[in-house]
Amino acid sequence: MNSKQRAYLKGLASNLEVVVHIGKSGASPEVVNSVDEALSARELIKAAVLKNCLEDPRAVAEVIAERTHSELVQVIGRKIVFYRPDKKKPKILLPL
Repeated sequence: MNSKQRAYLKGLASNLEVVVHIGKSGASPEVVNSVDEALSARELIKAAVLKNCLEDPRAVAEVIAERTHSELVQVIGRKIVFYRPDKKKPKILLPL
């Protein structure tokens, strides 16, 4: 993913609501499943790392992105944006 595509996704994500909350368990299998299901339904999601999570938000985001085979778009504070296009019928078309 190039910087133009990443900037486009950041713009789309700015209006999104948080759909996944990551608690003290960090990147547990349950959280990874939740993110995976949300990505299947929406392609672009925003997650929040709660204050009771002792792990670094960037580290948690990288683990979840790797396990869900998604792109880590951005991490700002405790907010994370993930993107994974639908294989059959993508809803979001990235600029070239």
